[in-house]
Amino acid sequence: MHAAALSSMWRRIRGRSGAWGVWRGAVWAWGWVLLHGPVPAQTAPPALPPAVEAALAQAQLPPQALSVEVVPLGGGSPRLSYRAEAPVNPASLMKLITTYAALDLLGPAYTWSTPVYVEGRVSDGVLHGTLYLQGQGDPKLVVERLWLLLRRVQQLGIREIRGDIVLDGSAFEVPPGDPGAFDEEPWRPYNVLPDALLINYKSIVLGFVPDVARGRAWVTVEPPLHGFAVDPWVPLDFGAACSDWRAQLRAELGDPSRLRFRGAYPARCGENSWAIAHADPRRYNAQAVLGVWLSLGGQLSGTVREGRVPEGLTPVLAATSPPLAEVVRDINKFSNNVMARQLFLTLGRERRGRGDLTSSRAVVEDWLRGRLGGPDPSVVLDNGAGLSREARASAAFFTRLLQSAWADPVMPEFIASLPASGRDGTLRRSRIEPGRAYLKTGSLRDVAALAGYVLGDSGQRYSFVAIVNHPRAAAARPVLEALVAWAMHDRPLGVGRSPQ
Repeated sequence: MHAAALSSMWRRIRGRSGAWGVWRGAVWAWGWVLLHGPVPAQTAPPALPPAVEAALAQAQLPPQALSVEVVPLGGGSPRLSYRAEAPVNPASLMKLITTYAALDLLGPAYTWSTPVYVEGRVSDGVLHGTLYLQGQGDPKLVVERLWLLLRRVQQLGIREIRGDIVLDGSAFEVPPGDPGAFDEEPWRPYNVLPDALLINYKSIVLGFVPDVARGRAWVTVEPPLHGFAVDPWVPLDFGAACSDWRAQLRAELGDPSRLRFRGAYPARCGENSWAIAHADPRRYNAQAVLGVWLSLGGQLSGTVREGRVPEGLTPVLAATSPPLAEVVRDINKFSNNVMARQLFLTLGRERRGRGDLTSSRAVVEDWLRGRLGGPDPSVVLDNGAGLSREARASAAFFTRLLQSAWADPVMPEFIASLPASGRDGTLRRSRIEPGRAYLKTGSLRDVAALAGYVLGDSGQRYSFVAIVNHPRAAAARPVLEALVAWAMHDRPLGVGRSPQ
């Protein structure tokens, strides 16, 4: 019973029963207090800043679509906490959990290895046997590093292989899946599924170079995939605007052997590039390895196939990845989903001996209990990247995570991985004051989010979390930017700033 209800009852007792009723009502009221404690005061829901309310109205978003918490670093009462405990879909903010856990558990200098094994006899530049490449989860085995790895094989004296090249991806246990299942866009590189031997993100990069004199744009492709052809040129369109130029190409992306263009390339676009996922991910690694091997002048009499390295073989060389600190910068600054999923599975493999989702979730859940004290019922990790409709966490949870990271020895590497407002990554074009905020972005259909650190005018730094879940979330960017601006301008009016 709250104060207003008790007061109303008291008025009714007085009106109906006279002095005796008043005395009897007083006795009853004191008895209620003795049994139940003092009457709690009514509390109004926290108010959002006026600029944020205006931005919500402009975007046609209800306030209930927003979860937000802004807290001084090092502790203290929140400056703002609104629906902070509600479990919501955080989209790519989930990468903050995966990258922080990895930095803490594996260390910023951790690297992945891709060992090479030779089985058979080498003589006169010929391997009479089998070459093995064993993937161990490297998220950044891009085409340049594959080229260097195979070049080193040739420097061992192997120019021809009279046998097979075997690709071992058994370090991860990833069930077969449809890359287009998430949003029916399988050619998007962010939809590529993880693989212990992940070569060049299983994607190709098309380059377009206009040749005005000939009325065409020349098309380049990297890496050179064996058995995959691309139209060498596409007609130029001298009248089209350079807006949705990819759609104007009318590319046929579904054939794993051939990519054709039925449209034209706008001349106004100049040189450009387009990264797309391969139409047949299971064939990609073999096509890439054979394509690069042949481009180096190597020969192969057998095939490139999947398999496992036999027991007892010793590596003859290995490719080493960039350090984890560099990898988490790629993951967070550019919100790279496939790299985040590789890292998530690596946690399971390194800490529990199995590169599968069950093991990885258990590792991260145990780490969260140790770091933040007890399980958080709002957290559903799913794949660790945020490319998920099932992932959940609350703004209050991310506040605790960010506050913990600020006091952690890996704080410099963690914060350096976040996009800097107005300067790089996914915030390069944001209207947030340059360099005043380091914030991870999150974006899905029905989700828009920001989380990280903001520097106030007063010199106080804040952990900042804001998440919008709503069918109109794509219109929420001005709302999030208004919240960041409000967090930055923490001085009273007249103290070094103008009204906002």
